[in-house]
Formats: sequence, structure tokens, C-alpha cells
Amino acid sequence: MDTVRPTPRTTVRQRPDRGSYDRAVIDAILDEGLVCHVGFSVAGAPCVVPMNYARVGDRLVLHGARAGRLLSALAAGAPVCVAVTLLDGLVLARSAFRHSLNYRSVVVFGAATEVADRAEKRAALKAILEHVVPGRSRQVRPPSDGELDATTVVALPLAEASAKLRRGPPVDLEADRAAPCWAGEIPLRLAAGRARPDAGVAASRPRPQPPALPRLRPRRAAGRRRAKR
Repeated sequence: MDTVRPTPRTTVRQRPDRGSYDRAVIDAILDEGLVCHVGFSVAGAPCVVPMNYARVGDRLVLHGARAGRLLSALAAGAPVCVAVTLLDGLVLARSAFRHSLNYRSVVVFGAATEVADRAEKRAALKAILEHVVPGRSRQVRPPSDGELDATTVVALPLAEASAKLRRGPPVDLEADRAAPCWAGEIPLRLAAGRARPDAGVAASRPRPQPPALPRLRPRRAAGRRRAKR
């Protein structure tokens, strides 16, 4: 599927030029994100919970404790809204009103279904782990039968989804362009810090190394940056 058909819930009305229903755009944002925010209703009141996730083909898979209210509600077919946002930069304008953010975001609406087949459930949990840390599933023990039983996995189809993106500099009024303040874009990105090994790892021989995270390039140490000034 190349595009997702807009619905009344997914149609971007505020700045429609920033909206996208292209599945390649939607998939790329979902594949880069690490955290989603899941909105649902509890006793008639709204509730939003941050979670990790993975995209598996045309579905998002989510997991959590079987005893938790979120997964219990989703497994029962409660309506749900899932949002993923990637913050790319601050946009500083010459007027307070026109400050903004550069971002890429996806919103998905629908009803999830529980993944009951044990093989499919294991595959979904592996996909979530691999989404967060690629290659990690080959290094660690897989879930035991007891852990699998204590976990609920649900799948949400991407049939009702849209993306919204902002790129570029501030959009100032012509009358403000002579203002003496600085204006422009300050790029932002998520970066990995220095890995801190668990005490048991430090005692191992040979010592295992932390996984590589190519999409989260480590930040240089603050002291090293100061030394180069």
C-alpha cells in the first residue's frame, strides 16, 4: 500500500500542506522512533501512557503486563490513539508568536487485537527488542513460558494513520525582519551517552561490550569539547 486513505480522524486540517498519508513517510517515522504515546479511555476519563513499540509490516505491536489496565483495555478492543513524534529542531523567529519546532510525527487510530498465538507473540516481542536495540535478541535469553504468560501483546493496524512534518526556517512577517535578534534553526537529535556496565559485566572475562546503536551516535564528552575550544 503506497498511501493510507485519509479519514475524518486522520485528515490534517491545521496546515494541511504539512500532512502526509504516504506509507513510506509514515513507516520511516515509526521505524526511527523509540517511544509512542498511547491514548485510551479509563472509566470515561482520558489516559495517555508512554510505551516502546515496533512496526511489524502493516501493524504496530505493543506489550505490557497482563494485569495492567492499558493492555487489558486494548486487548478487549477499546478504541486507541497512538502518537509518535521525532523532534528535529527549535525554530527561533523574530516574534514570540512565530516560534516553532521542526518535527516529524505520526498518529494512528483504531482498535488493537490481542496476539494470542504463542509463536506470533514471541516474534512480536523479539521485534520490539530488535527495534530498540538491533541484534540484541541474539545475545540474551528469550522470554520463558512464564514470562510469556505474564505479558500481553496487542497489534494495531496502520489502516487509519497520517503523518505531519515541519522543516525549515522561521516564517517571519516582513515587518519583523529588521529586528536585531538572532533567528533561525537549532537542530536537535537523540544521541547515546557513554554506556555504564552493570557490576556483573565488569567481573566477566572476556568482558562483553555494549551494543552498537548506529542511529544514536554517542555525544562527545563535555570535557573533551571544552578542551578543543
